[in-house]
Amino acid sequence: MSPNIAKKQRFLGKTAIITGAGSGIGRAAAIQMAREGANVALFDLVNERTSILEQKLNKLRKDCALAIDVDTSDAVRMEEAVRRTVEHFGGLDIVFANAGINGAVGPIEELSLSDWEKTISVNLTGTFLTLKYSIPHLKEKGKGSIIITSSINGNSRFASFGWSPYSTTKAGQVAFAKMAALELAKFKIRVNVICPGAISTNIDESTEFNEDVESIVIPIEFPEGAQPLADGPGKPENVADLVAFLASDESIHITGAQIVIDGAESLLS
Repeated sequence: MSPNIAKKQRFLGKTAIITGAGSGIGRAAAIQMAREGANVALFDLVNERTSILEQKLNKLRKDCALAIDVDTSDAVRMEEAVRRTVEHFGGLDIVFANAGINGAVGPIEELSLSDWEKTISVNLTGTFLTLKYSIPHLKEKGKGSIIITSSINGNSRFASFGWSPYSTTKAGQVAFAKMAALELAKFKIRVNVICPGAISTNIDESTEFNEDVESIVIPIEFPEGAQPLADGPGKPENVADLVAFLASDESIHITGAQIVIDGAESLLS
C-alpha cells in the first residue's frame, strides 16, 4: 500500500461491511480500510483467522473492528449481522460483497443438484442477501459504495473446464451489479463489480474436484507465464487497492463499472 494513500485517511468516520473478511482479498481490504480510518465489520464464518484479524485491527485502532459469525447464504444470519453492524458502529457507508467459494468442479452431467445449489447459494444468493439487507442503511446515509467480487471466469474467460456452476454465478454477479447500479443511482449509491484473475488466496480450499473433469478438458497451450504483468498470481493487496479506490469518494463518478484486475491473464485465454 502506498504511504501517500494511507495518509489520506479516506474512510474516517465511515463504516464498511466486508464479507469473506477472514482471508485473502477480504482480509487485505479490511486491513487497508481500517488503516485509512474505517470501522470494519468482518463477516465470515468466525474461526482463528478471523479472530486474529479482529484483534490485529483493534490494536491498530481501538474498537474499529467487529467480527461476526455469518453464512452469507443464510438470510436470517445476514439480516442479523447487518443489524448488529449498524447498531454497533452507528451506520453504514461501504459494502464489499466478497464472500465466495469455488465449489464443485466436474462435467455437468456428473454434478449433483446439491453441488449446483451450494455454489449458487453462496456466491449469488449470498451477494443478493448482502445487498438486500445493507441497502436500507445506505439509503439512510444518503449515499454509499457497494463493490462486488466477481471473476474473469464466466465473463471474459471460459476455458476453466468443469467450472460451470462457479462461472455461472460470476456472470450473474456482473449482471446483478449493473442492475443494482441503475436502481440505486438516484439514491447516490454506487455499485461496481471487480473481476480478479488468479490471486493468491485460500479460496482453493473450497474446491471440490470430480476426477471425471479430465474427460472434458480441451488442451490449451499457454505462453510461458500465465500473466504478462506478473510473475505468478496477483496478491490480495493488489485487489484491495482497487476496492479502496472504488469505496472512496475518489471514484465518485464511477458506477456500473466492471473492472478486470488480472495482469492481462484473460487476454491470453
